[in-house]
Amino acid sequence: MQTPSSHGLVVLDGGDGPHRASDGRRPIPHAERPERTRAVEDVLRGAAFADRLVFEAAPLAERDLVTRVHSPRHVEAIERRCASGGGWFDSDTYCAPESFDIALRAVGAAVRAARAVTDGEYASAFAACRPPGHHAERDRPMGFCLFDQVAVCVEDLVATGRASRVFVLDFDVHHGNGTQHLFEERADVFYASLHQSHCFPGTGAAHERGVGAGAGATLNVPLPAGSGPDLWLRALDEQVLPALASFAPDVLVFSAGFDGHRADPLASCELESATFGEITRLALDAARPSTGGRAVSVLEGGYELTALGESAAAHVEALLAER
Repeated sequence: MQTPSSHGLVVLDGGDGPHRASDGRRPIPHAERPERTRAVEDVLRGAAFADRLVFEAAPLAERDLVTRVHSPRHVEAIERRCASGGGWFDSDTYCAPESFDIALRAVGAAVRAARAVTDGEYASAFAACRPPGHHAERDRPMGFCLFDQVAVCVEDLVATGRASRVFVLDFDVHHGNGTQHLFEERADVFYASLHQSHCFPGTGAAHERGVGAGAGATLNVPLPAGSGPDLWLRALDEQVLPALASFAPDVLVFSAGFDGHRADPLASCELESATFGEITRLALDAARPSTGGRAVSVLEGGYELTALGESAAAHVEALLAER
């Protein structure tokens, strides 16, 4: 394997374009909006560490990558809805005419980031993509999510022999029901989630620990509304990091949601922007003996634009500090 670049890769999917909520005639307000990835890109390009980042446009993912985790029926249903002018899958989850290609490009961003790390080009990579993915089930769009790009990139790593054991750390304030369900019967992918309890989507109880061959390879740590950095970091240290070290993955994948920030309108936790950098550093340290520092991150939630940009910057800076 080649020596990784000392720079970090940021893969941009162009998701600041026409994937936007509409009433069929005009755009309408929605938390999951194009300005999200624009805010992340603007802050990263202006950051003091920007000279250590390489920005790259995401490729369009091939359909067969997506159907490794989602059913063909699911993919075809989204494609048809977009081709017919877009619409709503449920009260939260929409698509526009252009959303099918945008969702494929979000998958492409995650897969490119993961391959860049495991192929030795970069020690870490961040996919700044939308819509988020971790709520999408095998057969159902859900919670703003069309395709689960984290699940697709993890499955690609395993299927292509780039990794044999992958640890997914999801710190989005909402539990990643889709990612958990897609991997909960497997022993080669460990899914761990820190999230607000009694919050959308209502899954992620502590007793959900995997099924069959995957028993013990799922860890859920629900935290109460109003919890702040001390409680989140203590839960990480006492529950998640020991599991991470014990699992000894080849690569660490972050499902990086920043909606646990105190300013975010969609939940009730009290994290600061710097908290996300600390979560990242602690997880990288725990994983380093087995990963050699290889880490991939994929954007999930975060809906207050200033907090989102600052939190993503703290996270990416911590990824760079792994050098």
